Amino acid sequence: MTSWLNMLLSVAALATAGTAAAQGSLATYEGADRMDKIVAAAKKEGTLTLYTTIAEKDLPTLIKPFESKYGIKVNVWRAGTDKVLQRTLVEAKANRHEVDVVHFGSPEMEALAREKVLQPVNSPAYRDLVAGAVPKHRMWAATLLSVWVQAYNTNLIKKADLPRTYQDLLDPKWKGKLGIEAKDEDWFASVMDVMGGKEKGLKFFQDLVARNGIAPHKGHTLLTNMVVSGEVPLALTVYNYMPEQAKRKGAPIDWFALEPAFARSNAVGVARQSPHPAAGLLFHEYMLTDAQQLMTTIDYVPSNTKVTSPLKGVKIVITDPAGSLDDADKWGAMFDETVLKRAGRSSGPR
Repeated sequence: MTSWLNMLLSVAALATAGTAAAQGSLATYEGADRMDKIVAAAKKEGTLTLYTTIAEKDLPTLIKPFESKYGIKVNVWRAGTDKVLQRTLVEAKANRHEVDVVHFGSPEMEALAREKVLQPVNSPAYRDLVAGAVPKHRMWAATLLSVWVQAYNTNLIKKADLPRTYQDLLDPKWKGKLGIEAKDEDWFASVMDVMGGKEKGLKFFQDLVARNGIAPHKGHTLLTNMVVSGEVPLALTVYNYMPEQAKRKGAPIDWFALEPAFARSNAVGVARQSPHPAAGLLFHEYMLTDAQQLMTTIDYVPSNTKVTSPLKGVKIVITDPAGSLDDADKWGAMFDETVLKRAGRSSGPR
């Protein structure tokens, strides 16, 4: 019995190794017929599973064209960033290979890469992406930029009165009018850097909180809605597509960008032990090419430089995913101490 069990385990191990090897060769293949090979193999598999944080309302815009074009079914499991990261890591450590493609924040993608959960890929699409979109290990690639912009209630604030620089936020007229998302320590650290480094940047935020106050609220969607309702006249950190979508629906909201604007990137990666490696790889390619134009229809900022960005002309600096991952605790503690504790927690939980 033991010998039969060992033999079965050996066969399973060889099959897994074979799948990984096949995936690796296809992912790194660079011949002229690369896409033909990927499409043919993907159609044989016929399906793939995607773990993602993409907003539910935006998924059909991105998924349906892929399914229609290739006849491949995309099974989506959607959740918040922490849950997607946890599920992917737990399944990988338990040798439960259910996911084919992961799409969420680049710092979390970097965490998956460090755990060797993702497959290195050589893609010709990489050459068209913005600088910093692909790390040296090539285990993920940025698909879109979540750009922090400033949003204001148009019934309460006139466009002519908007701040033009970060320093303008120190004007007393903004006292009691400012709101911020309670987990945007990346933005906080980036602004500190552009203000002249840690010492000068920290003093800027200390002065800003002391003079005018900044009300923290948990969730970018919540913060956007509070601008619409007038509870927060001016929000410092909402993602660009949120106020734009609300504005198109007739809400009294508009947005602008203090420059440089800062952005987190979201990225796509193929699972190293993907059960549908070719289909997963095809979806990876699709998200960096065909889907890029579709992203602009829902006001996402694409990473592909050949596609016109909704924020064309705005200077954007992308936060470093590895730095965000490594320094999260440090920046989080400083953000807590400088903004959240000083502002008080009555306006929203962390």
